Amino acid sequence: MHLLVTGGVRSGKSRFAQEQAEQLADRRVFLATGRAWDDEMGERIKRHQDDRDASWQTIEEPIRVWEHLDQPGSVVLLDCLTMWLTNILLEEIELEPAIVSLEEALAAAGNPVVLVTNEVGWGIVPQNALARRFRDEAGRLSQRLARSCDRVVLVAAGLPLELKGSEP
Repeated sequence: MHLLVTGGVRSGKSRFAQEQAEQLADRRVFLATGRAWDDEMGERIKRHQDDRDASWQTIEEPIRVWEHLDQPGSVVLLDCLTMWLTNILLEEIELEPAIVSLEEALAAAGNPVVLVTNEVGWGIVPQNALARRFRDEAGRLSQRLARSCDRVVLVAAGLPLELKGSEP
């Protein structure tokens, strides 16, 4: 069972995704894509770490997330796809092969995978080309992975809305 959780900033999506993952397996892998580019981002990462107990193994992987999705006997929580996309774009890595690698690894994973992404297309049109590309690519990435997942949930104001599939 693979789950995609989407929502806006501070919507409660990461908390919801973690709660769902904790119901799926006692062994848990948190696949962290965020990088501490500055002190504020470092504080955000620390808050996320503090929200997880000792049952979680953390793997920090900003790019090659596909190498860590297959974790037999565990659930993998990848948080988050939009940070992963940011890393890909900033390092000027070819996007399509990276997405294909992610899709293939997701399809091959014999364990549950919970993916977190941000719903970024509901805001204003960004003023620069990189930000517009990011917004467009994030939307396309979410669409592709939503097709690959058994369940898709939108979280808004801390409330989940089932878009595809249903709670087991």
